[in-house]
Amino acid sequence: MDFKKLIAEQGFCDFPVGIGGCKNSDISFDVCPFDVCVFDGKDEPEKIIQYDGKYLVIHHVSLSENKSKNLLKFDKLQIIQDESWELRMLLSKINEKRSSLFADFAKNCLIESQFCCQKTREAIESSNAFAPCWQKCASYYLADAISAINHLQSRPSHMLESLRKLTKNNINEHLSVVTQTVGIERATPSLLKRMLKSTIGFSDLVEKNGHSQIIQSKHDYFIKNSMLSDCYFYLGYINKENFVKVKDTLNREPDLIYILKIAFDVEADSNLLLQQANLVQKSSNEILEIISKI
Repeated sequence: MDFKKLIAEQGFCDFPVGIGGCKNSDISFDVCPFDVCVFDGKDEPEKIIQYDGKYLVIHHVSLSENKSKNLLKFDKLQIIQDESWELRMLLSKINEKRSSLFADFAKNCLIESQFCCQKTREAIESSNAFAPCWQKCASYYLADAISAINHLQSRPSHMLESLRKLTKNNINEHLSVVTQTVGIERATPSLLKRMLKSTIGFSDLVEKNGHSQIIQSKHDYFIKNSMLSDCYFYLGYINKENFVKVKDTLNREPDLIYILKIAFDVEADSNLLLQQANLVQKSSNEILEIISKI
């Protein structure tokens, strides 16, 4: 792909630009988009375009970024344009602090997982319909944490496969809790088709940027290649990301539950939900205790 031409056409000539995401790694599907990071400091949402028959996600980011989650997205970024060398200096600093960034991100994910477990319990007590959504988020945050501890980026299309390949130890053994509580054993083509429709609907409501086209293409790829569990995990992760964007306004949008029930493939049994929340909470606490001693 002619990225120099793309940069000129999109008006990015004055800013450092790099390519990140799975296209810049050894794990990538043909349907995976190119993540184009434009360091213009603009507070703008992600923009999705098609270029030379491929999907591109344009991320407007800042050279002064300081959050570990966002800095790790620049890990091993492929520089396309950087006349000032500011991007090179940023990437050098990220490489120096790589281990500590992953550790900080893992800790933050474990804390978020615990928060979601508590929200699950509170929602069960108050008969709030969003209880199972909070539980799903707790499980996905636990998966994020385990990935980060193993110095793996959170790439939802490839995360389940990467987690499967991890060596056994006292942290990675908690993956069984993720698989137990996420629900991947339920994956069937018919269920995934229903989840896809609602996931796309939820994405259109929250993101409003055409991400649904990528979600559709990835679902089709997973189904074509009989990767049903990976598809289930991927759709759930996308819903988790969008759910946390609107978590503070749920009381004003109670009708969202109708789309989320299918998108998240939620569990209706409150006793089982409570058991799952307790399992995830226990794993998060145990992992936090382990990493605090490292």
